[in-house]
Amino acid sequence: MAALGRRRLTVIIVAAVVLVLAATAVAIVLTRSTSQPTPAAPTVSASPTVPGSGTASAAPTGSAAPSPTSGRPTTPGAPSTSPAPTKKPTATAGPPLPPMALPPNLRGQDLERIPTQEKVVALTFDAGGNDAGLASILSTLAAQHVPATFFLTGAWAKAHPADVAQIAAGGHRVGNHSMTHPDMTTLTDAQIAAELSAAQAAIRAAGVDPRPFFRFPSGARDARTIAAVNASGYAAIRWTVDSLGWQGTVGGVRGAPSVIQRVMNAIQPGEIVLMHVGSNPDDGSTLDAAALPGIIDQMHTEGYTFVTLDALI
Repeated sequence: MAALGRRRLTVIIVAAVVLVLAATAVAIVLTRSTSQPTPAAPTVSASPTVPGSGTASAAPTGSAAPSPTSGRPTTPGAPSTSPAPTKKPTATAGPPLPPMALPPNLRGQDLERIPTQEKVVALTFDAGGNDAGLASILSTLAAQHVPATFFLTGAWAKAHPADVAQIAAGGHRVGNHSMTHPDMTTLTDAQIAAELSAAQAAIRAAGVDPRPFFRFPSGARDARTIAAVNASGYAAIRWTVDSLGWQGTVGGVRGAPSVIQRVMNAIQPGEIVLMHVGSNPDDGSTLDAAALPGIIDQMHTEGYTFVTLDALI
């Protein structure tokens, strides 16, 4: 009986131990399952607002690729955030010099120089043929900050309206050189008035008013034609020295140095220099354009500055 009792006690103890172990195992399992974090659902974030696209559009985090130009993420299909190409600013021309009234003291004469004792020179250029030397002339004047006066025929202005605009944009004065470059002494007063009026209209159509300066074609004038020009509101402007660059190389005898020397030999206060923008029809040379840098340099060395014919007013 005693032995049977001991066996029953042993069985009870073993069963109790098994129950305790089982309970412990269950507790451990329950503890582990409750301590595991619940997986988070994917979050949705708003993509950056694209300028000009209105409100931001939703996109999964990390789906936006960085823009190579802006460095900011962009949403596929949304307008680009990269700045539009900047348009290079173009130089804008200043307003052309306004027309001026003819002063009474400029009537009745064909002025050969500016009446002054100051060391100033007026460079003037006639345009009636082609424009072969104009680009070089304007470039030189701009680089040296030198103003000049250009006498244009109406026919030239009609053929080269862009050139007229460039001349005016450079701050240069424009004058009238007749419509068709005739010998004015062979025309009636009415015909002279018509030449001036037609040229004025053509030059104004290109964007600038030529009043009040006029130059007689080939310098042909007399008291009657000067009076007729004055009656149309223009002062007659001649020159102190003709560079003769328009004559060309004369078979290779002349060049830019001879043009420079001729102009410098006549240097004086108020000098009006006559040059041309076109090329010689025989050899195609543009000696005035070629000589211009040297003329300006030597005049500066002599202490001269440059003015337009506005200095006469």
